[in-house]
Amino acid sequence: MNFIQVLESNLGLLVVLTGILGLMVGSFLNVVVYRLPIMMQRAWRQECLEFLEQPAESDNLEPLNLLLPGSKCPQCNHAISALENIPVLSYLYLKGRCSACKSKISMRYPLVEIVTGVCSAYVASRYGFTLITACTLLLSWGLIALSLIDFDTQLLPDSITLPLLWLGLLLSLLPLGVTPEASILGAAFGYLSLWSVYWLFKLATGKEGMGHGDFKLLAMLGAWLGWQMLPLIILLSAAVGAIIGIALIILQGRDKNIPIPFGPYLAIAGWIALLWGDSINRAYLISVGL
Repeated sequence: MNFIQVLESNLGLLVVLTGILGLMVGSFLNVVVYRLPIMMQRAWRQECLEFLEQPAESDNLEPLNLLLPGSKCPQCNHAISALENIPVLSYLYLKGRCSACKSKISMRYPLVEIVTGVCSAYVASRYGFTLITACTLLLSWGLIALSLIDFDTQLLPDSITLPLLWLGLLLSLLPLGVTPEASILGAAFGYLSLWSVYWLFKLATGKEGMGHGDFKLLAMLGAWLGWQMLPLIILLSAAVGAIIGIALIILQGRDKNIPIPFGPYLAIAGWIALLWGDSINRAYLISVGL
């Protein structure tokens, strides 16, 4: 019996290994969330300088991508060794502080790793050793990254959203879930629904109620889940947004006039619909006697 056959027959082992993989992916997502917006801002600035025919600034900046340079302490620039970069365990061993300067490490890093690991393990426990598991993991990781980036910067990078949108459309050609028709209509209706709300709100108030990245994110979710899930996603995102928004205002005293990114709520609603959408819809239809 080879390793693949072992994973196919041993769900517990699959869940554990997928959870460990999720922890490592979560560690990488922390890097993506921090560096990708900086990379985007550098690219935009470079484009502006080229348009204005100004000299480039790249020679004065340290090269930066998702792999290089290696991680460093933001306070003392201490290079993080491999042993200091083990998901969750290194944070616990170091007691949440840099080994060199003893400055505090944000609790968010291990939390992202734990959330990614738990979500990954749950997906594996639900779908087993299947292509559906691999696809669902990829979408889940993308949604986590998009949520955190949008929360920090109010940006939803096309470099994550658009490849996942196209992948969702292509996967509809396989017998995994939604049909090509449902996927195409989901992408189109997902984009146009929020686009319409955006323009209605802007015409009525003169203000922008959301960013264009939200349109693309809902289009992506529509491509993966089909147009039938869009009403549920929109309702769930509104509910999640209301709950979290009110909590931020009450608990943190957040100014209600400060914009709150909508992307994380769409992502949470999309993930719920991905895993439990059919059950929620069936329960609703039963409750109304349909």
